[in-house]
Amino acid sequence: MTPPPGWYRDPSAPHVERWWDGTAWTEHRRSPEATTPQQPYTQPQFTPSTPTVPLGTGGSGASRGSGRAKAIALTGAAVVLVAAIVTGAVVLRGDDGDPQTQTAPTPTSSAPTSADPSPSPSESSSEPSADDPSVVVDELNGITLPLLDGWARPQSVTETDIMMTTSGTYDCPGDDGLCRHGTVISRTVTSNDEKSPETLAKDDISEAADRAYDRNKVNQRPFHGITSHAVVEQGSVAVAGRTGYFVRWRVKTEAGPGGYVQSMAFPSSVGSESMVMVRYAFDAGEEGPPLADMDRITKGIRPVGDEGTGGGVGSSIGPTE
Repeated sequence: MTPPPGWYRDPSAPHVERWWDGTAWTEHRRSPEATTPQQPYTQPQFTPSTPTVPLGTGGSGASRGSGRAKAIALTGAAVVLVAAIVTGAVVLRGDDGDPQTQTAPTPTSSAPTSADPSPSPSESSSEPSADDPSVVVDELNGITLPLLDGWARPQSVTETDIMMTTSGTYDCPGDDGLCRHGTVISRTVTSNDEKSPETLAKDDISEAADRAYDRNKVNQRPFHGITSHAVVEQGSVAVAGRTGYFVRWRVKTEAGPGGYVQSMAFPSSVGSESMVMVRYAFDAGEEGPPLADMDRITKGIRPVGDEGTGGGVGSSIGPTE
């Protein structure tokens, strides 16, 4: 059996942790300093106790009773002491007599790596929690996004990188199917080695618009395609303490009111600092979510484990047209 997706010790560089996606190692790495080390097993201490035996009263019978009581007490203490020594030896020593710590067996996998084809990673104990109802966690990219009123965790969606959607669905105005008034996607940029947030955002916005309002992943055209688009805003922006860049378009569609799409790129604050792309798609019109939610979600993005982080590098940077 292979271990589930998570952060594990990198078999080719044990001093760092590497992301295992459930089938293969990815290029995401991070320092293990934030993890909580396992506490070694501590052998319980046994304190022998001396049983209390009532003494006899009067004459030679009392003397004999006192002798028997002392013998019973010494025998009981010896039995308890021997049991404690034997138990401690069994727990603390292996077959070869070396001290050992009792730990759960580590999972093994068949991840294809050049260093070790069968790594046995030790799973990190610093997994972020997705139980907080006010945020959604993108564990791979090391960020959390605020879950605003009117938004929900994704359910019955075809794209695995969708982080949240507006509540409910409606019949698409174009091809048959169900549409949502708003979606937010977070993914790692893997198509190239570009490190400029501005270049990445400008290159991504066209694809983001097409995917949201032209042709979706199942080859449907829920709005019968895009007829035109216009740049609404673009510029540098602070995201989770890092300087990023965003581009926002207003798109018009053949069917329905059209909408707004935004591509935002910024470096991750964990691991090898891979570039992260967050896409927004909001329907226009009264039924769509408030356009200001794009800015609220962007402002509320935080590094995992640092919910108080705000601003930082680029915190004074605002959007420019």
